[in-house]
Amino acid sequence: MTYDVTKTDEQWREELTPEQYQVLRGAATERAWTGELLDESRAGLYTCAACNAELFKSGTKFDSGCGWPSFYESVNPEAVQLIEDRSLGMVRTEVRCANCGSHLGHVFDDGFGTPTGDRYCMNSIALNFAAADSAEPTE
Repeated sequence: MTYDVTKTDEQWREELTPEQYQVLRGAATERAWTGELLDESRAGLYTCAACNAELFKSGTKFDSGCGWPSFYESVNPEAVQLIEDRSLGMVRTEVRCANCGSHLGHVFDDGFGTPTGDRYCMNSIALNFAAADSAEPTE
């Protein structure tokens, strides 16, 4: 897939923290229950920490109990790219930012009680958050 935002590996390393680089560009996973946005409950918008593309609205966030921020749908289907992931000896669906290709997390079909039945389990470090009353995203 071709992305609107393309950078060299060196450029990504310069722009992202080492931890962000590991997750966003290396498809690592942050430890459960450690992300700054896990308990965020204000109204606002979640964007990609690498390119600021709009990804999730706060109204779709829910407490799934999994230890990572969870959403039941993206701002629109074109905002994320879904890719089959067969790593770790299982089949999952990886979620990437459709604008820059950065790894965000995985989506599962166990979002019981949500309108879609989906649980987008996102790495907090892969997201920025801008409160509805704020003009700038926070990391």
